[in-house]
This record gives sequence, C-alpha cells and structure tokens, in this order.
Amino acid sequence: MEKILIVEDDRKIAELERDYLENNGYETVLLEDGAQVLSEIEANRYDLVLLDIMLPGCNGYEICRTIREKIDIPILMVTARSEAVDVIRGLGLGADDYITKPFDPSQLVARVRSHLRQYARLTGGKKCEGKERITVGDVTIEPKTWKVWKRNAELKLPNREFELLCFLAQNPNIVFSKEKLFERIWGFDYVSDAAAVSVHINRLREKIEDDPRNPKIIEMVWGGGYRLNPQPDLE
Repeated sequence: MEKILIVEDDRKIAELERDYLENNGYETVLLEDGAQVLSEIEANRYDLVLLDIMLPGCNGYEICRTIREKIDIPILMVTARSEAVDVIRGLGLGADDYITKPFDPSQLVARVRSHLRQYARLTGGKKCEGKERITVGDVTIEPKTWKVWKRNAELKLPNREFELLCFLAQNPNIVFSKEKLFERIWGFDYVSDAAAVSVHINRLREKIEDDPRNPKIIEMVWGGGYRLNPQPDLE
C-alpha cells in the first residue's frame, strides 16, 4: 500500500484529504508542524508528500527545498495561494505539482494517483528506454541507468527534470510546445499548468548549460516551444 504524508495545519482540510485518500486505498500520516517533516521523512518511507505552504514551524517552501535536496519523491503543494509567482516559486524549489484551495477532493485523488503512477514508471525504467547512452556536447545521458553527467561529473536530477531532458534528447531538433511537453511528461491535460514546463526547463539549464542565460543545449523557439540542439556549440 502506498503511503502518503499529509502536511497541513488546518485539521478539517487534513482530515478531508486523509479520508478521500484512504477511501481510495492509500495509507496516510498527518502532520501539522512543518518543523517535524524532515525527521519524519528520514525515519519513515513515504511515496508522496502533500504539502501546505502556510505552516507553523517552517513554511512549505523551505520544506519543499529541503526534501528535494535529500530525497526524490513526488511533492504536491496544496495552497490557498494561486498567484503565478507563488506557483512558480513552489515549482522552482522542486514541487512536482500544486493544487489550490478550495479543491475538489476527487481531483486531488486523481492528481495523487497520476503522480504515483508516473514516478513508478520512471523509477521502474520504463519511461526513458532506447539508447544506452546519449551525448549532447559535454552532457551524457544514460536513459536506462537514469544517470546524467556533465564533463564526467554526475548531476543529480529529480524525476521530472530527468524525464524532460531524456525526452528532448531522444527527440532532437523537434520543437515541442509547453503544452505538448506538459502532456507528455506530466500526463495531465491542463493547459494552464504548462507554466511548470518553463520552470523545469530553467532548472535544467542551470545544471547542464555553461551559461543558462544563453542556452545552447535546450533552446527556446519563439512562438513554438523548446527543442534540444543535438550538437551545440559549447566553445
């Protein structure tokens, strides 16, 4: 049974999330204090975290950053803040998705289920099959071992970043819109959530590009989307 950590200081919302998730076959644990999250995750295995932003002890942004530095696990931020800057900040710190309050509990369950399935496919090695090794300039990708190097130094990429890079590398010179990439990588048909693609592309560029402000590997095509340049000029 998959186990979900619910971090939410509003007891009614936390219990609503718990009840719907448990009715759909998931095991849950509730936490109200953000300061307890890291020790709980280090002591116990979880498959996904539902994380509120406004928490006592430590805010959700800092918790998200800390979790992502230590473990690769789906993180869904549940927040009353729907402004684009808050969404982009959460995604930029490593959150996989967000859902705003008030929400439809059935939609929450659907999002949780989709992320768990997606992570299972990724960690099972079924998503990025194909070549043993893909080389793009000084970046080397091993789809089957789920590893990436830049100049022989291994890079740590969360699941979404790795799959996004792998997909683009396996389809070089093809321009994909943000909506198409979102549908392919996240598996959702939410056009408004396609902003997540730009956030993850920027995070990827920070790791694989020599100059993220002047990217040579993952290029933006104005009015079109993104493409991977298979032989970038890295001089």
